[in-house]
Amino acid sequence: MGSVLLLTACTTDGPLATAVDAPASTTAATAATGCGSRIETGSLPDWADTGFRGDARVPHVFGAKGDIVAVLFAHPLAQVRQDGSNNKILWVSRPTSTSREALAITATLDGTDTRVTREVAGGPGPSIIDLPRAGCWHLELRWAGHTDTMDLVYADRLP
Repeated sequence: MGSVLLLTACTTDGPLATAVDAPASTTAATAATGCGSRIETGSLPDWADTGFRGDARVPHVFGAKGDIVAVLFAHPLAQVRQDGSNNKILWVSRPTSTSREALAITATLDGTDTRVTREVAGGPGPSIIDLPRAGCWHLELRWAGHTDTMDLVYADRLP
């Protein structure tokens, strides 16, 4: 039986934010990194489960405001994935919009000046988000007049 590595998504001085509509029965853990955003493993909220069947229980991270959720099809996320998989994230926005404006992501590695940008064409939706180093990344998310933030951890490598 294989072991499971649970990583959460960067250090904050205040308490962890609780996402709006986050199921109270979800399980989450904070990794030794101290990253603030929790990886939820309970059901997706109704506004984010379109396209899923039944009680969709997939790892996901809520934005600090609760306006966006990152559904992690690759869990844990990793800087190097030797198994041939990729860092697939489905971004689902609570505020619906007909705008096809890109989801702009500015990611900053915790404790460094390392900053990169990524873009999801057409706004929140499916994506592959690779980041250049392992660690806790603070993401600033902008789309169709909305903003939110979250933290994601990328492991060094997966076998």
